[in-house]
Amino acid sequence: MSFYFYKGRDAEGGMVHGVLEAQDSTAVAAQLSSTGVTPVEIGESAAPEGTSSGSIIARLTQPKVTLEDLLLFSRQMYALLKAGVPIMRALSGLHDSSTNPTFRQALKGIRENLDGGRPLSASMNNQQGVFSPFYVAMVYVGETTGMLEEIFLRLFHHLEFQEFMRTQVRSALRYPLFVIATMVVAICVVNIWVIPAFAKVYAGFKAELPIITKGLIAFSDFMVQAWWIMGLGVIAAVAGFLAWTSTEIGRLTWDRFVLRIPIAGKVVLKATLARFARSFALAIRSGVPIVQGLTLISQTVDNAHVANQVEKMREGVERGDSVLRTAANANVFTPVVMQMIMVGEESGSLDDMMQEIAEMYQREVEYELKTLGAQIEPILIICLGVVVLILALGVFLPIWDLGSAAMR
Repeated sequence: MSFYFYKGRDAEGGMVHGVLEAQDSTAVAAQLSSTGVTPVEIGESAAPEGTSSGSIIARLTQPKVTLEDLLLFSRQMYALLKAGVPIMRALSGLHDSSTNPTFRQALKGIRENLDGGRPLSASMNNQQGVFSPFYVAMVYVGETTGMLEEIFLRLFHHLEFQEFMRTQVRSALRYPLFVIATMVVAICVVNIWVIPAFAKVYAGFKAELPIITKGLIAFSDFMVQAWWIMGLGVIAAVAGFLAWTSTEIGRLTWDRFVLRIPIAGKVVLKATLARFARSFALAIRSGVPIVQGLTLISQTVDNAHVANQVEKMREGVERGDSVLRTAANANVFTPVVMQMIMVGEESGSLDDMMQEIAEMYQREVEYELKTLGAQIEPILIICLGVVVLILALGVFLPIWDLGSAAMR
């Protein structure tokens, strides 16, 4: 993420300027357009004041705004606006009742911006790291169409769907991760305490040991004597991986690799496409132009590879291609989905078809997650069996050889 300065004109024609943090200048232009600002000039900028080392540490240590906070905020804003409560009064009540200090500070900033005459969407856009560009764009559409309370309800259902998908994925991965962690702990215990004890017994007999036993003893000695080297190696590997995935090429490569992982990759792809289709349906129903909607959606799919394909779809639509043609070139949708997109374009009900696609992918993801444990369990059992076999042969083969020699 980099900082960009911008100059533009708002809906009244007044000149506005400021600094935004985004991935690139295209994302800055999308954020400005979503708030009704027509960008005139965009360029890279240094970090604004307040981003010194002290403030950076404060930003890292303060609690983040969670999806649950946005869910509760969207639902409460819908209820308050529907009841006829003024926005300033609604924000004041939500500010007093919020338990997240970061979100409470963001609500305070929104109220101050509203007092200064700025619209709600622009006020939200100024709270960096709290509201996504897609969320701000939906609020802007609600302001311009007079459907603000309805937009908040749609955003609530949209965020609820995202939270449901994340919860399902976490619950499905809990059992495999627990088994893998147990295997790692067991291997460490055996190598640090069990194998050294047997190694002393074998050394007393001065017998020729099998190759597998020598390998286990050598690895055990390394773990006992150079455990700190292994710890530093793990830390360095994790730090290097995080630094690599923080780059654009690294993130794109890793996200593309994740989609190709056996069993889990197809689940991640379907969940990502379900979020894309539901976001697309919400954008179209709310009146967001398709080109601008694809730009915003590409920043919300949580996968750099799919986001890159969505950006290519946007470029194709800008050239005059249909959504069907650009979706076919993306190579991520199934033939059934392509048929639904074709019907949606021809009948003028693309939003309904996108909603059907999202629900279809959601059902498939739910089924895949329910059977994920059954699909992964044989692989885990085989891996566990191989580890146990290696340890058993390495530990007990010398004992059997010594027993046979004693019998003879």
